[in-house]
Amino acid sequence: MTPTSKERNTVERLINKLKASRGIATRYDKAPESYLAGLHLRAAMIWIDDLLEVTA
Repeated sequence: MTPTSKERNTVERLINKLKASRGIATRYDKAPESYLAGLHLRAAMIWIDDLLEVTA
C-alpha cells in the first residue's frame, strides 16, 4: 500500500465515522458555526475512542 493510498484510507474512514453521527449526516444544525462545532465535538470523541483503544 502506497503512502498516498494509506493516507486516503485514513481520511475516508474518518469521514465515514463522522457521517455515522446523525446530526452531522443530516446537517441538523443549519448555522455554519453550530455545524462546525458539532464536527469538532464528534472528531474529538472519535479521537478519544481511538486513543483509548490503542492504550488498552
